[in-house]
Amino acid sequence: MKHAVRVATWLAWLVVVAALGWVVARHLKISSDLRDFVPPARTADQALLLDEIGKGPGSRLLLLAISGVPPARLAALSRGLDHALARDPAFERVANGGQDLAHLASGLLPYRYLLSPTLDSHRLDAAYLHAQLQQRVEDLSSPAAALLEPWLRRDPTLETLKLARRWAPAHPPQRIDGVWFSRHGEALLVAETRAAGFDPGAQAAAIASLQRHFASLPGAASATLVVSGPGWFGVQANQHTRSEADHFAIVTSVGFVLLLLLAYRSVVPVLVTALPLLSGAVVGFALLALVFGHAHGITVAFGFTLLGVAQEYPLRVFSHRRVGVATAQCVRELWPLLATAIVSVAIAYLAFFASGVAGLQQLAVFTIGGLVTAGACTRWLLPRVVPPATRDMADTPGLAPAWHFLARLPRPRWLPWLVAAAGVLVVVLAPGRFWQNDLSALAPVPQAELQRDARLRAALGAPDVRYLLVLRAATAQAVLALSERVAPELHHLVTRHALDGFELPSRYLPSLATQRARQAKLPAAPELQAALQSAMQGLPFRAGVFAPFVADVQAARTLPLLTPERFEQLPPGARLASMLLRQGPGWVGLGTLSGVQDPAAFAALAGKTDGAVHLLDLKASTESLIVAYRHRILLALGVAAALLCIAVTLALRSVRRALHVLGPMALATLLVLVVLRGAGIPLSLFHLVSLTLAAGLGLHYALFFERRTGAAREDLRTLHATLVCVASALLVFGVLALSSVPVLRAIGLTVALGVAFHFTLSVLMAPAGHLRREG
Repeated sequence: MKHAVRVATWLAWLVVVAALGWVVARHLKISSDLRDFVPPARTADQALLLDEIGKGPGSRLLLLAISGVPPARLAALSRGLDHALARDPAFERVANGGQDLAHLASGLLPYRYLLSPTLDSHRLDAAYLHAQLQQRVEDLSSPAAALLEPWLRRDPTLETLKLARRWAPAHPPQRIDGVWFSRHGEALLVAETRAAGFDPGAQAAAIASLQRHFASLPGAASATLVVSGPGWFGVQANQHTRSEADHFAIVTSVGFVLLLLLAYRSVVPVLVTALPLLSGAVVGFALLALVFGHAHGITVAFGFTLLGVAQEYPLRVFSHRRVGVATAQCVRELWPLLATAIVSVAIAYLAFFASGVAGLQQLAVFTIGGLVTAGACTRWLLPRVVPPATRDMADTPGLAPAWHFLARLPRPRWLPWLVAAAGVLVVVLAPGRFWQNDLSALAPVPQAELQRDARLRAALGAPDVRYLLVLRAATAQAVLALSERVAPELHHLVTRHALDGFELPSRYLPSLATQRARQAKLPAAPELQAALQSAMQGLPFRAGVFAPFVADVQAARTLPLLTPERFEQLPPGARLASMLLRQGPGWVGLGTLSGVQDPAAFAALAGKTDGAVHLLDLKASTESLIVAYRHRILLALGVAAALLCIAVTLALRSVRRALHVLGPMALATLLVLVVLRGAGIPLSLFHLVSLTLAAGLGLHYALFFERRTGAAREDLRTLHATLVCVASALLVFGVLALSSVPVLRAIGLTVALGVAFHFTLSVLMAPAGHLRREG
């Protein structure tokens, strides 16, 4: 009867966890916006980095190359992909070198003389018009005649074509059959996603859509599509990380099951151990849904890692059960120490909430809620599903000799102080960087991919992903005027080979003052008619053929000037929207740069504009954010460490006993740092999170070894439980330490080292009298 009740309780527990998990999964949204893990900005440039760089033009560009079939087939595939992506809502714009004048002219034809710089250096007089018409006669006898003929009556000076060329890359690739080709014979395209560069999930969806479009094109099966750019790198890194993590999860899950079967010689721990952990995870997710409404993917991954501490709670119960004693009684005896461990670890994890960073606050809520839930399930639910012990773990073969071996190890009191002093010296004096501020080092891109990206970027004249030119002014018009003012200076830098090309907001939309000046230069109808009549002398154009041109010029004389708001409704408006932004009380213009060779050359430009224009190094700004981030976390961890010391001291009611617990934890953390620094490994956020997890595990070891039971067999059960916990942690994190992904390797190596050091020091620094009792 009791067995049936236990089975029913186990099934009910499992069903409730599954049902709650299903409900939470329907309501909790998983985010992939990396800005959740970036601290609040402290400078205007950092604010710009957080608000717009992920949405900025450079981070959203995908560079595409098609190869593997003859040039004519490549050109057809390029046009087909361009057509498909232009209609895909996942993409802001796409370009392949084709001059789609109909699309460009749909809303801009009346404004062409206000947008084109022609009137800055010419007037629509007889001499200029005659030269233009002569050129059109030559054009009509060229292969481009079919493209130009529909536009000549309205646009004999080809201002629309000039705008198309003006808005094309500064150094476009060669064109074959009307589309871009590289020197290696690849058809080239550039696509800009709507999704922010900081959103790898949305980037992955856009890339998948792009690949589906390409696969559906006729003849695409025999061609090869290559994708490059920041979004592609992020998606590839995520897929590689997920693939390795899934593979390791299978290996460690099988290993963990085998470990439990070997340690307890029963399937009950296998069936029950995961329930408190799963219950904690589901409650953690529910809290995230209630408090934040969403969870970041990194929160989920790190949360499960940190929640791994809860795996030890049921293992302690299974190891401490005694034959003839109810499981509930064994749990009650363990509970004060387990509760101390749970509260202490929760205090440590509060440091992440105090960091002020949204992603880490999610991590704290998930982990603390999960730990408390897992502890409560272990205390009140686990005894109802675990049958009475039929075997005492104290009788495990080899356990008593292991205890005697550990008890006889020398424990000179001066050794911890010597190790601590030597460790501090190594940590401080070891060569190399102490901190890793370069995010790219945590998700490195293969060298072949980087070289291909550099080649495609050079061929397409795509902007540099590291540098932006920032223009600041009080109004949008002031930014556009400033953009016009610095353009000649940038042209000078190009001639000096300080950079290869640039793109400013005024390249798309001139300031109102410039538009007004150009508008004033447009001639009245009689004057223009006379100039046209004179210009057509000796040329094969019939009278009145350019009447639509005259009508357009007259309309342009009275058109309302284009504002940014109006321009953004037109075909190239999305491009301007990403380059002209409101920030706080003012406005910011973003100039994209390509081929920056001499960043220092921009200092003079900043001086001439009193700092209104300056070069923004995105890498340096990102690193400054990381430094600020780290300072916040270290401060929060320091406060948490102080609270942890107070909590353990109050729980144990003795400073001496607290030192036996906190001393091994502190020294083990130092030794992990010694190994990492000695190996030349700079520390990152992932190392800090892993050190926190290892400290939480070490706290358990030290608390139980410090426990005064007065019973030798209970001490053997403590050793058994600790050995199982250590073995399971080393299995999981030791496998991760073998990963080729730097993030997974950092977590695995740090926690595995921490577990080994924490266990060893918890034994060596435990009170000698506790260990020298005979088993």
